[in-house]
Amino acid sequence: MPPDADEQAVAVFTALTDPTRRTLLDELARTGPATVTELALRLPISRQAIAKHLAQLADAGLIRPGETVGRRLPYRLDPTAVRAAQAWLATLANRWDDRLTALEHALDTDEGDTP
Repeated sequence: MPPDADEQAVAVFTALTDPTRRTLLDELARTGPATVTELALRLPISRQAIAKHLAQLADAGLIRPGETVGRRLPYRLDPTAVRAAQAWLATLANRWDDRLTALEHALDTDEGDTP
């Protein structure tokens, strides 16, 4: 996982750009932990493609492998990375709010100065 919040957010947003990865995340969110094979049975995606996309999601910190059961390695969602991305977005939103408030104040002040 990337070491700081900005890098974590970039990794999350980059991972989410791909519709297949979003589909995999949605599937894991709806049905719970699943292996590559289980996901391949449910989705029209090859096992190899699923494994590649799961590795990218894991690198971004969005999922993690669970405990191995026999030869099964189920993947599960990890909310930590999403929380880091949400925090980054909240900071950005607050900055925009601050700028918009300053602009509103400036416009209100200018209106009071006109005859």
